[in-house]
Amino acid sequence: QVELVESGGGLVQTGGSLRLSCTASGLTSSRYAMGWFRQAPGKEREFVATISWNVRNTYYADWVKGRFTISRDGASNTVYLALNSLKPEDTAIYYCAARRPGPEVVLTAAYDYWGRGTQVTVSS
Repeated sequence: QVELVESGGGLVQTGGSLRLSCTASGLTSSRYAMGWFRQAPGKEREFVATISWNVRNTYYADWVKGRFTISRDGASNTVYLALNSLKPEDTAIYYCAARRPGPEVVLTAAYDYWGRGTQVTVSS
């Protein structure tokens, strides 16, 4: 049984930082790419960032603009998302997801497994 568990969310002031973590268990292969998405109230889930299974490739949504950084520790099957220069519009539930290697990285349908999410709230 595959399980993705996110942690690290919380309440932070504008301009602050958080580091989200996601630990995966039960994946039958080490060659899963990992991604982060977020969903704000009343909005669709949107892509944030993804990292390849071998850590060589990362890809970010255009709006990230260098504020967020995705990384992973293959030894512990953990992926991280560092959030910096946070803004109130970054308030959302942040989800971790895993997908098999492939050309599509942005669409939610490309991801096979999902965590339950961690809440990030940025106060103004």
